[in-house]
Amino acid sequence: MVKHKKRDWVEEYPGGITVCDSAGIILELNKKAVESLRSQGGKKLIGSNLLDCHPEPALRKLKRMMRYHQTNVYTVEKGRIRKIVLQTPWYMKGRYRGFVEVSLAIRGKIPNVIRRA
Repeated sequence: MVKHKKRDWVEEYPGGITVCDSAGIILELNKKAVESLRSQGGKKLIGSNLLDCHPEPALRKLKRMMRYHQTNVYTVEKGRIRKIVLQTPWYMKGRYRGFVEVSLAIRGKIPNVIRRA
């Protein structure tokens, strides 16, 4: 059995993972997120407020999501790369602590599978 730290998998996850606290301060970026955000500062963004990185109308939407602890899912396309983005609140011991964003490149169409109960 391979020994690993609790969050080793996060660094090599194929999508970007960004974690912020309830005020919007960036706490963690995995390797892919650092690469994706290199032009904005990459790893230097840790400790900064993600609200400062978003223009309107995204800023207004993000503030609303944080205030009401809402999840947001969308796809985005930059150049020839399409990504699915999941922004969702995270909790510790039932208490709201902030947001996690997972951004993952997708290829082709995303199938919709309907499962019966």
